[in-house]
Amino acid sequence: MTIERCSWANTANQRYLDYHDHEWGVPCHDENTLFEMLNLEGAQAGLSWETILNKRDSYRLAFDDWDAEKIARYDAAKVAELLANPGIVRNKLKVGAAITNAQAYLRLRAEGSSLDAYLWGFVDGQPIVNHYNAGERSPAKTELSDRLSKDLLKRGFKFVGSTIVYAYMQGIGMIDDHAANCFRQAERRA
Repeated sequence: MTIERCSWANTANQRYLDYHDHEWGVPCHDENTLFEMLNLEGAQAGLSWETILNKRDSYRLAFDDWDAEKIARYDAAKVAELLANPGIVRNKLKVGAAITNAQAYLRLRAEGSSLDAYLWGFVDGQPIVNHYNAGERSPAKTELSDRLSKDLLKRGFKFVGSTIVYAYMQGIGMIDDHAANCFRQAERRA
């Protein structure tokens, strides 16, 4: 029996299938994963998500398992090490954004909040479940992603434009855009 999935899920890449089947559109409340995904979505800008997904393990090693306290203290030597690492996207702006994002995240925590509380507050703690037909594409951005993007930027986060933020919200399950013919949507209805 063939499992029906969203058309973008590359059936030739098991990592991609696992991501589609077990993460994309699934509500995430884990602080470390929320921080990781924010940075990975930013790293994806201008590239395919598959490229980043294939480098995910290398990113975890390179960025100390996404430990924001460590990342916030990265110095020029660590940045040079990262820019020489073929296992990640070696883009100075994207590497710098991860450091800046760690600092912004730590400020958010110092204010007594968390990424979980902050992000999910934009949707009143409940995921937005959209219903798209097979072949119908979800939007690249929405009014909600515009609002969240502006607020993240105001808080000092980088690589958080509205299109990146919409993809991020999908990735962490704030928005569930699985297609109508996808087995994941059928599971929601069951």
